[in-house]
Amino acid sequence: MTNPYVIYGGELSYFTRKLEAACLFYGAHFVMRNKNQSDPATIESRSGTHQVPVLQTPENWMIGDTTPIMHMLDGRYPKRQMYPAGSEGVLVHIVEEYFDEWVARTMVHYRWHYPESAEFAAHIMADGNPAIAERMLSWGPRACRATGTDSEVQRKAAEAEYVRILEAAEKQLGETRYLMGDRPTAVDCIVLGGLRAHTYMDPVPKRVTANYPAVVSYAEGGLDQWDGSGALPAFPKTTTFGEFVLGEMVDTYEPYVLANGAAQQAGAKAFHADIYGEEVSYLSRPYPETSREMIVNKIKDSLDEQAQSEVSGWLQSKGLRAFS
Repeated sequence: MTNPYVIYGGELSYFTRKLEAACLFYGAHFVMRNKNQSDPATIESRSGTHQVPVLQTPENWMIGDTTPIMHMLDGRYPKRQMYPAGSEGVLVHIVEEYFDEWVARTMVHYRWHYPESAEFAAHIMADGNPAIAERMLSWGPRACRATGTDSEVQRKAAEAEYVRILEAAEKQLGETRYLMGDRPTAVDCIVLGGLRAHTYMDPVPKRVTANYPAVVSYAEGGLDQWDGSGALPAFPKTTTFGEFVLGEMVDTYEPYVLANGAAQQAGAKAFHADIYGEEVSYLSRPYPETSREMIVNKIKDSLDEQAQSEVSGWLQSKGLRAFS
C-alpha cells in the first residue's frame, strides 16, 4: 500500500475540516494529524505557509490552500471531482467562494463573541495550556473586528444569514442527496467543514444547528460514504440551495470582495463596504482577491468561447460583477 495523504491541521479549523470532507468523498487513503503536535516549523518551511491545513502527499510534497489542493486531487480522482468540468464546475466554484470568503466571518463571530464558545475553543486549540488559551481569547475579538462583525447590527445579521443557510440546506437535503445535486461537490466540503469545525462543534451555534435534523445527520457523516454516482443539474440550472446562495452573494460577498480588491490595488490596509445597511470596516487582505482571480482565470482558461459567453451572460443576470 502506498503512503497515505496526511492532513496537518486542527479539528476546530474550518478549512482543515473542509479538506477532510473532500478526502472522504474522494475515497482517498488519508490520515489527520494535529499540526501543533507534529513538527510545525518543518511543515511551515516546506509548505510556505503558517496556515492550516497543509497536505502531505504520498510522494512527500507539502501543499497549502484547500482550493488548489482540491483541484490537484480532482486530477487524481477524475471520477470523483469536487469541481466538475465545464460550466457546472464554475458554478460550483462560485457558490463555494461565498462560504470560503464570506461565511468564514460568521464562524469567527460565533466562536469569539460568545464567552462559552470562546473558552471551549481556546482550551482545545491551546491543548490545555492556560497561557496559550489566554492569548487565543485576546486574539479572537481582534479577528472579529478585522472581519467586520464588531457591531451589534453585523452580529445579528450574520447570525440571521446563517439561519437562512441552515433552512435552505435542510430543505435541499430533503430533495437531493447533496447540496448541489445528487453527488457531492466542493460546496458540500466547505459547508461540512463549517459544521464540523464550528457550528456543530462550538456550544452556542450547535444549539442553533440542532434544530435542523437533516443538517445534523449530514454533519454527523450520514452522507460521507459516496458511491461515486449521481449528477448535477446542467448549467445554468442549479439546485434551490445553489440559487439561494447566489442571491445572498449579491448584497454581501459582492460589495465586500470588490471593495477589498480596490483596497488591495490602492495599497490600503483597510476599507469600508455597505453591508446590511451599515458602513463596515474590514482589514484589507490579499487572499480574497487571489481567490476571486482564480475563478476569473478558470472561466478564461478552462471554457471555450461559447461557454465563456454563456457564463458571462449568466453572471450578469445574477448581478455578480466580481467574476466578469
